Amino acid sequence: MTAAPAAPNSKAPATGARIIAITSGKGGVGKTFVSANLAAALTRHGLKVLVLDADLGLANLDVVLNLHPKVTLHDVFTGRSSLDDAVIEAPGGFSVLLAGSGMVEYSRLTPEVRNEFINVLQTLAPRYDVVLLDTGAGISDVVLFSVSLASEVLIVATPEPTSLTDAYAAIKVLATQQKRQHVRMVVNQAARPGDGRAITSQLQQVLDRFVTTESGRPMRLLHMGDIPADNAVREAVMRRQLLLLNTPGCPAALAVAQLANKIQSTLLA
Repeated sequence: MTAAPAAPNSKAPATGARIIAITSGKGGVGKTFVSANLAAALTRHGLKVLVLDADLGLANLDVVLNLHPKVTLHDVFTGRSSLDDAVIEAPGGFSVLLAGSGMVEYSRLTPEVRNEFINVLQTLAPRYDVVLLDTGAGISDVVLFSVSLASEVLIVATPEPTSLTDAYAAIKVLATQQKRQHVRMVVNQAARPGDGRAITSQLQQVLDRFVTTESGRPMRLLHMGDIPADNAVREAVMRRQLLLLNTPGCPAALAVAQLANKIQSTLLA
C-alpha cells in the first residue's frame, strides 16, 4: 500500500475554505447520505458549499442526488473537459463535482491521480466556504490520501459491531499515519437517543488503551451527533431525493440540521 502523506492537510490549499473529509471504516453506513444532506443543511446557513466526490472508482453521489452529469472528474483528469464544466449545482443549492463510477484506473493512487486531485482542490477550494470530501470507505491509499487533504475528519458509523470495528481501524491509521490528534464522529441509524454518545465513549476507552498520538496523548474522539433510524431516510434514498428537501421535519432530517449547527459553531465560527 502506498502511504498517505504523513501530516494532515499537508497538500491542501492555503485558503479560508474549511475542508472536511467525511469517511467511514465500512461501506454501507450512510456516508454519502450524510455528505449530501449535511451540504444542504450548511447551505441553509448561507454558506457556499462544495461536495467533492472523492470515492474515485466507486462513486455514487450522483445516484443519491439523482444527477446525470455530462462531465465528471474523470473527464477533468484526462483533459477532455474543463474543471468549470464539471462543477454543477445540486438540489439543495450546493455545488458538486462528481466522479465517474467503475474507473479501475482510480482504484490505486498513482502520482498522476494524486497530482490531478490536488490541482482540482487547490483551484476550487478558494471559491467556497466549506468543501466536503465524500471519500470511499476503508483504509486504501486512495481513501487515506483524500482524507489527508482535509483539516477535519468526520467518521460515520452505525451501531453494528462490524461498523465500529472498522471505524476503530480507520481511526487508528489516521492517528499513526497522519498524526491526527482528534477525529469527529457521527453515529447513523441510532436506535435510541443517547446511543451514539455511549458508543463514542466506549470507542474512546479502546483508543485510550491502544492508540497513542504523536504528542503522546490518546487520540480524541469528538462526538458530533446521532442520526436516528428513520424510515423516511430509506424512502428518500429510494426516491433519490435529499431527505432535507423530501421530509425536512422527520427525526433524521432534524438531526442532520443539528449536526450542521454544531459544525458551524465549532469549526466555522
